[in-house]
Amino acid sequence: MEQLITNHSELRERGFRALADALGWVNAVRFLREYDPGSGNYTEERSTLLPDLSIEELTTEIARIQEEEEG
Repeated sequence: MEQLITNHSELRERGFRALADALGWVNAVRFLREYDPGSGNYTEERSTLLPDLSIEELTTEIARIQEEEEG
């Protein structure tokens, strides 16, 4: 078992080196650019983004949408 890396700089350096060794430098950078931490607080915002439905209401709505799509 490998020793736990507690130094954040060392962890980032060794992690990137492992990615670069596996993918090559260009693809390692491209891979890392795929991950964007975003902004805002989804936990707070989801109450305004998502409808407040019960499980029963949600499954009924899903079934209705699926029936509409089928024709």
